[in-house]
Amino acid sequence: MAKPCKIPFVSARTHQALFPLLRRLSDGRFHSGQTLAREFNLSRSSIFNALTQADTMGLTIHAVRGRGYRLPEPVEWLDGDAVARHLGTVSKAYTIQVLDCVDSTNTALMAAALDGAADGTLFCTEHQQAGKGRRGRQWHSVLGGGLTFSVLWRFENGLQSLSGLSLAVGLAIARAVNRHSRHPARLKWPNDVLVDYRKLAGILVEVQGDMHGAAFAVVGIGLNVRLNEAQRDAVDQAVVDLAEMGVTVGRNRLLADCLLELHAVLTLFRQHGFASLREDWLALDAYTGKAVSLNLPDARSVHGMASGVDETGAFLLRDAQATLRPYSGGEISLRLGAAR
Repeated sequence: MAKPCKIPFVSARTHQALFPLLRRLSDGRFHSGQTLAREFNLSRSSIFNALTQADTMGLTIHAVRGRGYRLPEPVEWLDGDAVARHLGTVSKAYTIQVLDCVDSTNTALMAAALDGAADGTLFCTEHQQAGKGRRGRQWHSVLGGGLTFSVLWRFENGLQSLSGLSLAVGLAIARAVNRHSRHPARLKWPNDVLVDYRKLAGILVEVQGDMHGAAFAVVGIGLNVRLNEAQRDAVDQAVVDLAEMGVTVGRNRLLADCLLELHAVLTLFRQHGFASLREDWLALDAYTGKAVSLNLPDARSVHGMASGVDETGAFLLRDAQATLRPYSGGEISLRLGAAR
């Protein structure tokens, strides 16, 4: 069981009532503080304090004297049963746990994996207090305004069989988005989903186990559904969300579509590795043929022409001497830039 996060400055009782309270407001109508206090057996000041904390988590609450509180628009909260219904028979491949608030779905699921959680265990959350991105960065999301989830996959052929896993996951997420969007999602090596070179989704893969024996991967995914201005300002790169793209699909359906595509991709990946998915990945590659630079872990930068990926998922760079060189590793950063 994942440990829930603690929301500061509210009592434990108020904390426990916060998410049921937000679900009560999800219809977009006004609800008076007096009515909410009576319904949740809290004081009106506790209702106010709880909703103030929701505002600090990125969810705007409209408060109007004499009318009460409401969300500016209806919110579809995550519902494991609804996701399972959308999955159909594929729901058997997953054990879905919806968390109102957690420090990090990846951290929580990694602990569960070490305790023996089953293959296909899924943690999804409405809010992360310490979301993790690649290269030690923080993943920013809005309460009720994103898809933030982690999936546990177990493998019998060891860590050596996992090359290209983050690329395979990116392919699945792009496919799920492209079911609903007129603006095609494309891929940036090794683990970003882009629309018009702006980041829509990110992927973090954490692995443990033996090189040639039992191993597991915790795959964390964050997808921007609706960002507010504060969240956009907190990110040091161009971002986009589904609302801006005109995508109106509900979050439970979208999560199910991600899981359906992940199941299909993982089935091929388990059997044949990334090589079986390479051509599909290349078809969505946003950088092939572009002049790029790679920032390497030793602080060097190399420049050349992006030339796709090989069958292991390594990035292929054609340098000024027309030599094709592979690069791999999670600490490498890819940027558009003039070839030298």
